[in-house]
Amino acid sequence: MSNLITPELVTLDKDLGTERASVIRFLAEQVAAQGRSTEVDGLYADALAREEKTSTGVPGGIAIPHCRSKAVTEATLAMARLSPPVDFGAKDGPADLVFFIAAPDGADQEHLKLLSKLARSLIKKDFNASLRAARTPADVVVLVNGALGIGDAGAAATAGAGAHAAGSAAPAGPAESAGSASEARSREAAETLGTSPAGTDTTGPAVDPEPSTTTKARRLVAVTACPTGIAHTYMAADSLVAAAQERGIDLQVETQGSSGATPLDPAVIAAADAVIFAVDVDVRDKHRFAGLPVISAPVKRGIDEPGEMVDEAVAAAGNPNARRVAGTAGGDEQADDDGGRDSIGSTLKRALLTGVSYMIPFVAGGGLLIALGFLLGGYLITETADAVVLENSFANLPDGGLSTYLGAVAFKIGQLSLGFLVPALAGYIAYALADRPGIAPGFVAGAVAGFMGAGFLGGIVGGLLAGYVAMMIGRLSVPRWLRSLMPVVIIPLVASIVASGLMFLVLGGPIAAITTGLNSWLSGLTGTAAVGLGLILGLMMALDLGGPVNKVAYSFAVAGLSAGSIDNQAPWQIMAAVMAAGMVPPLAMALATTIDRRRFTVAERENGKAAWLLGAAFISEGAIPFAAADPLRVIPASLLGSAVTGAIVMGTGVTSQAPHGGIFVFFAIGNVAMFIIAILVGTVISALAVIALKRYATSKKDAPVAEPVAA
Repeated sequence: MSNLITPELVTLDKDLGTERASVIRFLAEQVAAQGRSTEVDGLYADALAREEKTSTGVPGGIAIPHCRSKAVTEATLAMARLSPPVDFGAKDGPADLVFFIAAPDGADQEHLKLLSKLARSLIKKDFNASLRAARTPADVVVLVNGALGIGDAGAAATAGAGAHAAGSAAPAGPAESAGSASEARSREAAETLGTSPAGTDTTGPAVDPEPSTTTKARRLVAVTACPTGIAHTYMAADSLVAAAQERGIDLQVETQGSSGATPLDPAVIAAADAVIFAVDVDVRDKHRFAGLPVISAPVKRGIDEPGEMVDEAVAAAGNPNARRVAGTAGGDEQADDDGGRDSIGSTLKRALLTGVSYMIPFVAGGGLLIALGFLLGGYLITETADAVVLENSFANLPDGGLSTYLGAVAFKIGQLSLGFLVPALAGYIAYALADRPGIAPGFVAGAVAGFMGAGFLGGIVGGLLAGYVAMMIGRLSVPRWLRSLMPVVIIPLVASIVASGLMFLVLGGPIAAITTGLNSWLSGLTGTAAVGLGLILGLMMALDLGGPVNKVAYSFAVAGLSAGSIDNQAPWQIMAAVMAAGMVPPLAMALATTIDRRRFTVAERENGKAAWLLGAAFISEGAIPFAAADPLRVIPASLLGSAVTGAIVMGTGVTSQAPHGGIFVFFAIGNVAMFIIAILVGTVISALAVIALKRYATSKKDAPVAEPVAA
């Protein structure tokens, strides 16, 4: 294995300007000069783009700019000792030690392990002092290689001793006041090369602190995630853990990085008093933390102010009015007894929910645009949209004028967006199973399912096939020279061939036949059969309020939305029933807290105010705080009202061409008056039912809550 760092990649005590960009440019030039990058500009641009997302300076006078770049041909570590120091965004001042990690798109695991080991060394004051006092680049290389365990131990010791001796007269470097943050950021930067699986070794720092004598009265959990999932995800995790340990608090972290995530044990989540979200992206499977007090902030705050976030989480744990995580009541993942591994059922459920969650934005935007196209261009726009958008412009308007032209554009954008429905569903199901290597084969299998007419069911099957095949291939033991090709070439290629080949040759035809038959059956539903379907959909929407059952009903509705037409309005009716039924639970809780305030806590009354808006916008999760606190009364009451609403909508032929938005997409709803009436009826039924259950189906300890008395 070639060396990560050589004397030619080390620069000592040089003035590289006052801007971090000039330092990064210089180091990129050094990498290219050693033949480890094909071009300077590409590497510099990638590194600077990464730096602009979040600064890479950490406390202790250290900076670790890093990037993945197609220009890099070999994993490389370049180092500069700056004079004067340059500000890289750390809170305690500029950095004089800068480590630049340049990684190719595919890096082997041996280099990753070495860089992680270097990160461990960067929190040691003696090691950093030796770097600051090193006399020559060769001394720095020996010190770094010694820390990595690939150099001669005796030489490293000699270089270190010489550096310390030289350092006795050297000026002092920046304070080493926050080692844990330095280690975290260094280890995160190492992830640039495709580090070890996310979630690994994030529940404790590199060096165990002295045992705390403080009783661990609180247990916290946390999730960290950033857009790239390479560096800051893990930096924040280590910083939070270190801050918690200083306070004698048990904190366990789930890192949701680009290499995947090792989910927290459901038992750990169940025992937690509060959760910290240090994230710049959505938390995966957030419903697992339903009902927990939450402190949420950008991932950078988890690095810069971990102590404050831990303190706020402890305070929230003792505050009954603290903001809580919305999610499925009782929806924690179930684990087997085999070391905490998820059961097959739990794995499948998580994969399906992930696929649906990533699919929804395509559907929501596309559906609303199609509805807008109908509003502007009329229902016949489906027949002329292609010709209008290709042959006309603002300077050459079609018959019907500007409205028809804009309607055609909106309809076509929406139609193209909905075209991603099945590929996105399949792609992200595969992603949930196999992480990034599963995305490409999943999208391809989904596209095949769409091409063959297998629809929503085909997308699920194709995504599961692609995900499991990619996961199995990824577990194979291969020669080291082949490892870098596995995630970017071999896994996507083989998984695409297997999953899509099975869809074409074996599964696609039968699934397409099932889908066609199901659509024909739905199109023929009238009268009592339609009412029964609406009742079932209403029950599914209210059963777990945003959980798996709710998502199955919603996905069933949106998958058929694009098949609706003037001659076949059954898919639009199903969508209307699902949306109306999903609006009832939060609206009912809002109404109940208004009618009989004494039956609800102060926190529930406040949640009730917000539930009016959440319900009107079709956000079923607005009822979760109520269901989490009192599931045996709230869920049955919600089921009753939602079932009635779903039955009324289907029975009266209400339609919705929009997949989301609630009352705010009234323009896309057919027979909007009956839509509103159905929602009002269900809301009143659920509200009265929950009040009755709280009033009469109660124990002595569930006494009415007294109204606060003004001072």
